[in-house]
Amino acid sequence: MFTQVEELFHEFGPPVQVPRKRGAVCAVLTNPFAGRYEPNIMPMMEALNPVGIDMTRRLLAAMRVAPEQIEGYGKGAIVGSDGEIEHGALWHVPGGYAMREVLGGAKAIVPSTKKVGVPGTRLDVPITHINASYVRSHFDAMEVYVPGAPRGDELVYVLVMTCGPRVHERVGGLRAAEIKGNDGLR
Repeated sequence: MFTQVEELFHEFGPPVQVPRKRGAVCAVLTNPFAGRYEPNIMPMMEALNPVGIDMTRRLLAAMRVAPEQIEGYGKGAIVGSDGEIEHGALWHVPGGYAMREVLGGAKAIVPSTKKVGVPGTRLDVPITHINASYVRSHFDAMEVYVPGAPRGDELVYVLVMTCGPRVHERVGGLRAAEIKGNDGLR
């Protein structure tokens, strides 16, 4: 496990009174399908469900925040070079549902990205608001990596959460206070 927490005070603008927190948790796992093609990979998706729950709880603890303080999220995967991109896609359901469940039923789809890489590969994980994907103030990304991972036979699964919008957001659009929350979009 590798965890990273950032506090953002400003980005060329005036310092904010309450810094914006964002964090990432990465789990490095052995890829059981490395080096071979496996037609039925779905059982692994089910096996990853408790990993997603554990990672979500670890990230909240590392950020030292309650679930109600989370406003943005995203997920991603880096597949070692002996694997295929589909092994990263296995993280869509376990990673997304875990965060939505632990955060109390967030409505928006959890944005994601994935790639095949070598040790030290960096991944820009997209972030959107937890209840409405169209809230522009929360469109963001967090760069993550795990030193030395993934090796060829490993997977890195990633969860990212934030406690607010970008620190100096001002591009208009739907405001968080205007969310209707019916469809996860607006």
